[in-house]
Amino acid sequence: MTAATDAGRGANRAMWLSTAAFTVCFAVWTIFSIIGIAIQKELGLSGTQFGLLIAMPILSGSLIRMFLGIWADQYGGRLVLTLVMLVAAAATWMLTWATTYPGFLLAALFVGVAGGSFSVGVTYVSQWFPPQKQGTALGVFGAGNVGSAVTKLLAPLVLVAAGWAMVAKVWAIVLAAAGVLYYLTAADDPKLAERRASGAQPMPFRKQIEPLANLQVWRFSLYYFFVFGGFVALALWLPRYLIGAYGLDVKTAGLIAACYSIPASVFRIVGGQLSDRIGARSVMYWTFGVSAICTFLLSYPDTQYIVKGIDGDIRLSLAIGLVPFTVLVFVLGFFMSLGKAAVYKHIPVYYPQHVGSVGGVVGMIGGLGGFMLPIAFGVLADYTNIWSSCFMLLFVLVSAALVWMHFAIRRMDLSRFPRLGEEHDLPEITAARDAAERAASRRRP
Repeated sequence: MTAATDAGRGANRAMWLSTAAFTVCFAVWTIFSIIGIAIQKELGLSGTQFGLLIAMPILSGSLIRMFLGIWADQYGGRLVLTLVMLVAAAATWMLTWATTYPGFLLAALFVGVAGGSFSVGVTYVSQWFPPQKQGTALGVFGAGNVGSAVTKLLAPLVLVAAGWAMVAKVWAIVLAAAGVLYYLTAADDPKLAERRASGAQPMPFRKQIEPLANLQVWRFSLYYFFVFGGFVALALWLPRYLIGAYGLDVKTAGLIAACYSIPASVFRIVGGQLSDRIGARSVMYWTFGVSAICTFLLSYPDTQYIVKGIDGDIRLSLAIGLVPFTVLVFVLGFFMSLGKAAVYKHIPVYYPQHVGSVGGVVGMIGGLGGFMLPIAFGVLADYTNIWSSCFMLLFVLVSAALVWMHFAIRRMDLSRFPRLGEEHDLPEITAARDAAERAASRRRP
């Protein structure tokens, strides 16, 4: 009993320490959502250039995830996560040395190392918990996405008071301090400790990436492309969207954008618990269904109608006000958070020996969504001249994910239970048909 209690305390300690570290990393990873606005004004950037700038950290943080996940499996999440935090802190400080647009792009690329912390944390935390508890544990860890809201709430205050460079310096110092504290307080995961005690060698890289040949892994990646990539993209884009579409100042825009980031992060814990209780499949259906409705409503542009009336023209206006917009993005963020947890519930269950590589590649594709979508938002805004075009794109994306998921699940169910493909009717119709068949058989000579 004492050993089990100690193990449980160690697991919870690892989970909460990693969640705190990931929160700080995520706050740094999305720092351009606020300071990017000031840099855009300073350099006179277009929407496309702004989208590329805020997306650069997401690119590097995504591409490095698979390798960091594998390294966490091989060398331990405690060491790898600490190194990630220290490197990202140094890059964030050096961001203040940039003076030109190419310089900012290069600096942003190195700041993105902070985003690789996710795959390290998933690999590390999952080693501490049995399969029936991994959904909840990874949901708690994933709630570190709330770091995006921390940046939106606090960075505007520092920016207005002391400029964007001070934001970068403060965030760098906090991240470096958090990295040192994490290394001193966290412990090596049980799998690493057991391997060191037995003298066993870590799994070779070639064997680590074997599951990546499965189409299922890439289907999970598409899900994460929307639920996480879409979340990151909106977390970066919303302050600019609110300033342009509703004429808000940067403080108010950051506050309202936090109304999206907070539920899209904190409620990931609920998504993990629901995935453990009712299954990740059910959670994904709810996520994609509700998200499709929300993005469809948000995609409708401010439109003016002229109706030819009996006594003259009748003018009608259809637009989403600021309050309905805030409510819709809150709901969208909530269901995205459930989906993020549900996707990662699958991975330790289907690939328990390859969490680092599979979790890394799923996180990489999701992160690439966070890179590609802000650029696409900027391009659409430039070429359509419609602010809500970003939600049009998200509606198409979530609809495609929902259709692929449904038919993939249907195909798997039919392969396991062929009778599901047979004709089905309502019970009363089936009973009447059976009765008619019995009567006809009695009348036969």
